[in-house]
Formats: sequence, structure tokens, C-alpha cells
Amino acid sequence: MKKITFIFLFLTCFAFAQNKQLLYNFTDIPQSLLLNPGAEVNYKWHMGIPLLSHIHASAGSSGVTAYDLFADNGVDFNEKLRRVVYNLDRNDYFTINQQLEIFSGGFAFGNSYEPNKYLSFGLYQELDVHFYYPRDYAILAYEGNQNNIGREFNLGDVNAKGELISVFHVGLTTKVNKKLTYGFRGKIYSSLLNFKSTNNKGSFITTEGTNNFYNHTFDLDLQLQTSGYASLIDLDNDGQNDWNEKAVKELRKRVLFGGNLGLGLDFGFTYHPKEQWTVTGSVQDLGFIYHTKDVETYTLKGEYTFEGVNPLFPNNGSGQTADEYWQEITDNFEDLFELDTITNNYVSWRSPKLNGSVSYKYGKKVLKECNCTGEDGDYLNEAGLQLFAIGRSRRPQLSLTAFYRRQLFSFLSGKVTYTADGFSKTNIGVGLSTHIGNVNFYIMADNLLEYQNLAKSNYASVQLGFNYIFPMQKK
Repeated sequence: MKKITFIFLFLTCFAFAQNKQLLYNFTDIPQSLLLNPGAEVNYKWHMGIPLLSHIHASAGSSGVTAYDLFADNGVDFNEKLRRVVYNLDRNDYFTINQQLEIFSGGFAFGNSYEPNKYLSFGLYQELDVHFYYPRDYAILAYEGNQNNIGREFNLGDVNAKGELISVFHVGLTTKVNKKLTYGFRGKIYSSLLNFKSTNNKGSFITTEGTNNFYNHTFDLDLQLQTSGYASLIDLDNDGQNDWNEKAVKELRKRVLFGGNLGLGLDFGFTYHPKEQWTVTGSVQDLGFIYHTKDVETYTLKGEYTFEGVNPLFPNNGSGQTADEYWQEITDNFEDLFELDTITNNYVSWRSPKLNGSVSYKYGKKVLKECNCTGEDGDYLNEAGLQLFAIGRSRRPQLSLTAFYRRQLFSFLSGKVTYTADGFSKTNIGVGLSTHIGNVNFYIMADNLLEYQNLAKSNYASVQLGFNYIFPMQKK
């Protein structure tokens, strides 16, 4: 149990949803190419500072906050727990996403007088965990079955998936003309850990019994697919600390093509129908991972009936003890439920992401030396709308963002967003990007209105990074 707990903590230690509306279209920052390989590039080359070029962590809950359970407001905890159990429905969800860029870079090439192509590449690590609220399980655990005789509980409510992967990628961005830029990015995925349990079916019902007070009937078709776990749990060790060190070493080996491998593709574009109008779009992570190493799938399938155990507690020194009674229940359950473990290969599909935006630029820069406006396309302000969607096992998750971007000074630009999604209708975010010499630093945070009390927040997201950028010479 300690080993499983460590794995879970390892997966979540960086986490504080995957929508990066502050970074999308923020083309001063090279990492915007990860969201749209067809974003416009205005520098000769860039290099990300290793392990510091992009750090992102976010977490969200669509229907409950820590404040709902632990607020010091005079309401009894049992009452707060009851509200949470019944107020959430099976389509409420929880999500954790984290990214760490290990290295990245890129350079322009093409026409000698004005390069029209940009090659970008890198390696990053990503954690993504998503699960839906198992409502009937929660109600059964909260109420028990004594007051639910004849009620059928849906055991198919379990729906969860998670992965820890590394991604090596190479992208090519092509500027066709002043109006159109497009790009593609190829990816090689290496899965460090994976679990998936999404296509479950089943029911549980308690009825009046014949041989005992109650009959408990299970109709089950449950499955959990995993890869990367079994070898970690079975590591030889001389104690918990020794196992922790060996587990981390094993995971590191899988980062660069050492895990289960897969392929993916991103593509996107930027189009200017008129000088001041911009339309963009991108699709990310059209891909899969084929799991062949360290694979274990657990299945529980069939119809089972359990009538309980007739207790024969001690009477004048005869009968069974309470310990023997509970041991008999345990043995009966182990005999009743046959958990099959198989090692068949399986495919996990990435969660595809869609971005689209339309924006309007205005307010040309005034040049002091000539008291005249800047070149075409040299605007200080940009305002627009962005749509984001990510595919999930039950339904897509959508968000809509209104944004305003401003060139504050020659070395500093900022972006403000207002986002409505499944987590919040009042998500205000702010991002800043600085260019001091050739060093770029950016920092961005979402849902700022809730930062005064994070316990009340349904969602939090932070991203930051450092890059070295060599700008394009203006003709």
C-alpha cells in the first residue's frame, strides 16, 4: 500500500485542465508553437533554458471545492459531506495536468532575404489525470444498503484515466505570405505510467433473502488496464526509502523512448482575412500509445450472489468468535469474486485538443524619431475570442475565452483573459512576457479572483518559463 501511495504522490506532486488560453496566440513566447504549430514566428532562433523554459501546473473540480467540506462556518462536517455526496452528479469531473519542458529550441531558414520557415523541437514531460465522480458508489458508501433494499446501484459509474508520459517533438512552421501561415508537429510519445478504466458496466442490488436476511446480487463487467506499475511495485528493496530511489531511477529510464511508445500529430494555421483581423486554429495530440511492456489488465466479470454468513457467536463456550466470523466473510468474498489478470497489449488514445480564435488589432505604434506610425501589422492592442475543446471519455469539455493583449513597453507585453468553462464562470487570468536583451521570461496565472482563498477555488493554473531569443532583423 505504501508503494502505491508513493506512485500517486509522485504523479501529483507537481500539481497545483489543460486549457492554456493565456499562452495561446501569445507569439512573443516560443512555447505558443506547442499550442499552434501554425503560429507566426518573428525571431531567427530560440533556445529554452533546460528544465525552466516551460513549467505548467493546473487542477480543477467541476462541482466541489475544499471549502465546501472544510469551511469553519459552524455547519457539522457530516452535513457538509452529505451535501457534497448528493449535489454532485456522475458528469462532474476532476482533473490534474502538469507539464515540464526538459529542453527546446528552434531556428528559421528558407529564403536568404527573408526566412519563411521555422523548425522547432524539444522534449517535455506531461502528467494528465481525469476522472468522473462515481455517484452511486459514493451514495452506497455513505448510506449503506440497509435503507436501500430493492434499489439498483450503477457500478458503471467508475470512469477514470491517467498517464505520465514524455513527448519528443519536431515541428515545421511555413509562412506562405503575409496572410497565411501554417504548420505541423510530429510527436513520439513514451509512456512512463498509464491506467485506464472507462468502459465499465454493472449493478448491485440488495433484496430480501431466503437463507439469510438479505441477498446481495452483483452483475459486473469491470476492467482496469495498466502499464508501468507492476515492475515498480515488485522492485527489490531494503525498505521504503530504497524502493523510492529505485522507482525514480526506473521512471527516468523511460523518459527518452524507454517506455511504451506511440505517435501523434498537431497542425494549425494563422490567417489574416484583412490586415487587422486574425483567425487561428489548431488541433493537438491526434495520436495513440501502444502498450506492450509491463502491461496488466484486471477484469471482474459475471453475476454473483452473496447471502452473507450466519453468525454462530459463542454460547456457553461453543460457536465462532467475532474474528472467525469476519474472516469467513473475507474468505467468501475472495472465493466469490474472481479477479482475472491478463497481460494483453492495448492502445490508449490521447485526448485531442482543439483551439480556435478570431481577433482584431488596433492602435498603431507611434515612432518618436519621426512622429509617425509604425509599419503595417505593428499594432499595440489586440482583442478577440477563443474557443477551446478537449475530448474526454464521456463528452468533450469546452471553454470560451475573451482576451485583450497589449504591448505595454518595448520590453513588456501583457494579456488579460476572461474564461467561462465547466469549472468557473468568473475565471480572470493575467499573463506577462518580458524581453530584456535576448532573455525572455513569462509568467501566467488563471482564476485570480479566487487566489485570496484558494480553498474556494474550483480551478487553479500557473505557468512560467525562461527562453533565449535572437530576434529577426527588420528590413
